[in-house]
Amino acid sequence: MAFVVTDNCIKCKYTDCVAVCPVDAFHQGPNFLAINPNVCIDCELCVPECPAEAIFQEEALPQGQEQFLQLNEELSEIWPVITEVIPPPEDADKFNGIANKLPQLMV
Repeated sequence: MAFVVTDNCIKCKYTDCVAVCPVDAFHQGPNFLAINPNVCIDCELCVPECPAEAIFQEEALPQGQEQFLQLNEELSEIWPVITEVIPPPEDADKFNGIANKLPQLMV
């Protein structure tokens, strides 16, 4: 099992979570992070570090977020690994908590 980055990360892209990942499972896209499920060791260290509360264990995905399991897997195959905290987008706080941001995902 693995952890999954979900909808609320889109356009927020806080990277506090990547600094605590012991296996470098996070991948960075233009406005979203993805977790590689083949690398994630299910340690749960990233969950409390996410200010957007956008990371969930795959077995506990909130209703309506199931598509993010496949999306994380696909995007982690094409995006580069990220291991260090970088500043979030300037307007990240404005988008934190807004629902249904999938149409705004930039690949």
